[in-house]
Amino acid sequence: MKDMDLFQLGLGLETGAQEEDTARGVMPANVNAVAGVFDDSREDHFIRRDGDVFAGTHLIIEVVNGHGLDDEARIQQAFRDCVTECGATLLHIHTHKFSPQGVSGVAVLAESHISVHTWPEIGYGAFDVFMCGDAEPWRSVDVLKAAFGTDDVRVKELRRGSGLVTDTGLAA
Repeated sequence: MKDMDLFQLGLGLETGAQEEDTARGVMPANVNAVAGVFDDSREDHFIRRDGDVFAGTHLIIEVVNGHGLDDEARIQQAFRDCVTECGATLLHIHTHKFSPQGVSGVAVLAESHISVHTWPEIGYGAFDVFMCGDAEPWRSVDVLKAAFGTDDVRVKELRRGSGLVTDTGLAA
């Protein structure tokens, strides 16, 4: 196989991906115990809020009438600013600039991710901000308003994993 074929398959590219950590073992799927989920020593514990237990907060954020949505460096900086403001941990950023316009990208976080796809010709950016643990994803809304010069930012919240786990065990 030629080097170009490997490149097109995505092989041989430095991605920063790491091998899965299998040292801790895998809990059998049929075990109805969540001691590992609620163990206070875990850094990626489930969130308890308003009587609900869930894995993380996923915000669907629409930036409307935004400016600079075709600027790859500006989007990368917005990702970094969101990470800092939300108290998250950045692992990797990857963006792609389309021709003639538009940017797609993802910031991989220890707490999950931030992603975007933009349509700068109409001033629209579709962002996902998904964070678990102690990170505060709602703080990203003001960051995105400032980064793209608009007050028209629309948000929907999903509580990922809600109803799957309770304080007493795995939901039926």
